[in-house]
Amino acid sequence: MGDATTGPRMSASVRSRSPKSSHAPASPPTGEATTSAPIEVDDVVDDGLSIDDQISTYTASLSPSVVDYPTEYGRRYHAYRAGTYQFPNDEREIERLDLIHTLHVKTIGNKLFLAPIEADKTHRILDIGTGTGSWAIDVGDLLPNAEVIGNDLSPIQPGWVPPNVKFEIDDVESPWVGSLKYDFVFSRYMAASIKDWPRYVGQIYEGLNSGGWAEFQDYDFMLESEDDSLKNTETFQWNTNMMRAFGIIGREAKPGPKLESWVREAGFQNIYYQRFKIPLGPWARDPALKDLGMCNLVQTLDGIEGFTLKMFCGVLGWGTEEVAVFLARVRKEMKAGKFHSHLN
Repeated sequence: MGDATTGPRMSASVRSRSPKSSHAPASPPTGEATTSAPIEVDDVVDDGLSIDDQISTYTASLSPSVVDYPTEYGRRYHAYRAGTYQFPNDEREIERLDLIHTLHVKTIGNKLFLAPIEADKTHRILDIGTGTGSWAIDVGDLLPNAEVIGNDLSPIQPGWVPPNVKFEIDDVESPWVGSLKYDFVFSRYMAASIKDWPRYVGQIYEGLNSGGWAEFQDYDFMLESEDDSLKNTETFQWNTNMMRAFGIIGREAKPGPKLESWVREAGFQNIYYQRFKIPLGPWARDPALKDLGMCNLVQTLDGIEGFTLKMFCGVLGWGTEEVAVFLARVRKEMKAGKFHSHLN
């Protein structure tokens, strides 16, 4: 994942500040996921529980949410600016997005953000692509004197939220309206959702108050394997086809590694870029990375049908039955742990 303060996949994280501020970003957080070193494979992978038992245990605490929407390929999708976002917004996806929030928080050292914002100087916060609103709600609790606004295409957020938190339905790639600016803008998990990233980053820059901070946490959706064990797998074929489909519809699916350059080009100062690795599956020796890997595996297995249907059927021309058979093989392979890959 890439983070520029900005953030993750994981990915890289970028934290950056608008001009007219002499404060440098805080030191990077310590944590096992914050590393570019190779991930060691755990020699002991069988603790007596099957991977299905482990997944069941991991997801036991997830709670459902229900919102009515039109369906396509048997899944529910957003209606506002239809086609802008390629993934579902039904109950299954809502649960997965809550798990994604947990995954991101764990990845950056159990923090909500990395930007060194000062509570007494942070009055307005924007959470772009808020999804279920988990981040906005948590930040609203953490900073009760700040107004936190969550923006998304789908109104899938809960009704009961802190009094300083509100949600708006809008397309962030449309021209920003209004004269009020923000002290902190947070952008996370927007890969494959944005057409014009330089313009998007520039809009965030223009939407900040002088001295304000922006944090971008995003991925390269193409899995990597340090021991080449991913090659010649069904998972590699799935991943490659997904990337091809995103390219056809003009959605950038590898923003993480490019965040730093986009942020600099937009005019940000005091830029800090950080790269994170998130294993797919509990194959890493390090306990924190093993936990991240299990979390990532669970959310991937939960979401892979939703990721794939619209892209393979609507873009690549596959049939729904063909996709179902193919994904059954991919899921089986992922759960078997025969390869060692990570998101970056």
